[in-house]
Amino acid sequence: MSDGFAYLDIIFFAMVAAFVAYRLRSVLGRKTGNERPRVDRISRGTASGGPDNVVPLPDRGKAAPAGADTPMPPADTPAVSGVADIRRADPKFDVEQFLQGARAAFAMIVEAFAKGDKGALRPLLADEVFAQFAGAIDAREQAGRARSTELVATRAADLVDAGMVGSRARVTVRFTSEQINLTRDAAGEVVEGDPRQIDTVIDTWTFERDTRSRDPNWQLVETGAAG
Repeated sequence: MSDGFAYLDIIFFAMVAAFVAYRLRSVLGRKTGNERPRVDRISRGTASGGPDNVVPLPDRGKAAPAGADTPMPPADTPAVSGVADIRRADPKFDVEQFLQGARAAFAMIVEAFAKGDKGALRPLLADEVFAQFAGAIDAREQAGRARSTELVATRAADLVDAGMVGSRARVTVRFTSEQINLTRDAAGEVVEGDPRQIDTVIDTWTFERDTRSRDPNWQLVETGAAG
């Protein structure tokens, strides 16, 4: 019986590895200018990982230990004061756990957008953000284009800002990731991007939840490229 469970564990972790290795990305990022040729991912390793739904998500990949590359801003910044405000409204709020969940949410949203999976996006996004994503997916499909993004690694998820707006907690996170982005035409030919090039991309996303709600989940309320 123990051999059977071990076999199931192998299958499960293989599925997790595949999920982490082939994340797909949203179109709202900015290249940093540090692009470099694609390298052997086996030798270098990989990692995964508006207003309301996204953070208490399980960490889908083998992300770095909590806090390893998600430093808090200096103590005298508004973000730290905002975290204190959120904790007064929700004593269970934990920055490191939030950022781990945000990493997982980032990968899931990136993948669903690139696949054009509106059903997966719907519960994760606020109405306005969902409308923007859905419109971009529709325009892409009407043009006969297909998007693919391989999320090679999420290098950092840094707290940028935090605070309360009424009863709603808002947290802004800057994601630094390495991605391979391709656009193909109806014939499957690459019309944008290079499969051999890894781009460093920075996205700034804001998540929100109502602290009066029993629902612990957050939703993405704003997305944008880091300035």
